[in-house]
Amino acid sequence: MTKLVFISVIILLFTAQTEVKSQSQKPRIIVTSDGEIDDECSMVRFLLYTNEWDVEGIITSSSQYHWHGHKWAGDDWIDPYLDAYEKVYPNLLRHDKGYPSPDYLRSINYLGNVEAEGEMDSITPGSQHIVKVLLDESDNDPIWIQAWGGTNTIARALKSIEEKHPEKMEKVAKKLRFFFIWEQDNTYQSYIKPHWGKYNIPTIICDQFWAVAYQWDKVMPKDKLPYFKSEWMKSNILENHGPLCSLYEAYKGGGDNEGFRAGDAKTKGDFRSEGDSPAFFHMIDTGLRNLESPGYGGWGGRYNNVRDNTWLDPVPEKGYTYPEGRWYTATAWGRNYMRDRYPKNQDLMEVYFKPITRWADALQNDFAARADWCITSFEEANHPPIVKLDNNLDITAKSGTKIKLSAKGTFDPDGDELNYSWWEYQEAGTYRGIVEIFDSDKPKTNFIIPKDAKTGDTIHMICEVTDNGKPKLTRYQRTIITIK
Repeated sequence: MTKLVFISVIILLFTAQTEVKSQSQKPRIIVTSDGEIDDECSMVRFLLYTNEWDVEGIITSSSQYHWHGHKWAGDDWIDPYLDAYEKVYPNLLRHDKGYPSPDYLRSINYLGNVEAEGEMDSITPGSQHIVKVLLDESDNDPIWIQAWGGTNTIARALKSIEEKHPEKMEKVAKKLRFFFIWEQDNTYQSYIKPHWGKYNIPTIICDQFWAVAYQWDKVMPKDKLPYFKSEWMKSNILENHGPLCSLYEAYKGGGDNEGFRAGDAKTKGDFRSEGDSPAFFHMIDTGLRNLESPGYGGWGGRYNNVRDNTWLDPVPEKGYTYPEGRWYTATAWGRNYMRDRYPKNQDLMEVYFKPITRWADALQNDFAARADWCITSFEEANHPPIVKLDNNLDITAKSGTKIKLSAKGTFDPDGDELNYSWWEYQEAGTYRGIVEIFDSDKPKTNFIIPKDAKTGDTIHMICEVTDNGKPKLTRYQRTIITIK
């Protein structure tokens, strides 16, 4: 089997297992978090997007950085955030009736395994809740379990299922999806892989998150930096946007970044860190279809299938060999680069983090719009455009064929003017040439599949639509052309 065919099979497997839902069905999510300061920042943004998903658990866990008695935020660290969410909830409903009630979010907020790094011996309320959700046979839709900290509470839940319901392991595994921000303890390697690896659970382990973590000011392209600086943050998030956004911890100055050396350019009020947010960025339905395969790329990054159904960050160095064990602070390419090699070879750094940084302005503007939703009426705020294509989203055609694409059905809920941009997501496709796109700034576009495109090659064409509201908001649709 050739490498290209193997990768295609894996992508098809992930697509089949993911079972992408219709627009009326929301992705299911359970979040586990260690309560680090960047988790707290991520939680503010997460709560503003809870209308996008069926949130089925918010669980405090530990990590290699935080546990009872060691830089611990407290068992009840999330309570003030849920209290603040309750205060803005009535206004959020003016923008989307799909926001969950504060009482519901409190009812699924549990304490998991927090006594020590990697502790998974104790059965905890958090682990029991995960077990309950996974064993619930009334809903067998895919459920994404995110680890913003360690994986130990997740591991404890899976161990409980293995011990008490071994006959249900395969059925549970079929609906499981993992998105981990590093492996922040050893329980994925020591328990989850050895005992559940045979089920080939789709797993993303992210190191690209460093693009929006503590050293963002070194990673972000210069044209994106203003969206993270104090002036923008104060105007759009920190000030006069209600009690939830007021809890958002901006940079305070004086090297307060959890032991990571602050970038020289940071000033008081700048963006601090949201290293865990890519886990749920990946789950926001922007039209990029990234839930079909981590290799497609979306707001939460783009990933390569490295082994089995495990997806890691694409490393731009030729001949690079991924480590066999944990993908975390001691081994992951991006963290090692930022610690040991920066500022050398910044071209490699830019390529490595581009799967997230390329969307940074759209992400921040979207955050700003959600902050506005906390305090404004529907008429006073901006809402993203609805991108609709008249063509099929999957097209099979021969090389040399002229392809016509149309976004004529696209509209804006606020009546804003729309700007169009059609572009090829080259890294996501397997065709390595350049496609010439005609009328790329119009609602309709066309291009000719190059003559050198081979059977099985794919071309990913993105329709990007941005309104002229304040802030400007962007959504997409992706058409995938497969060469026959």
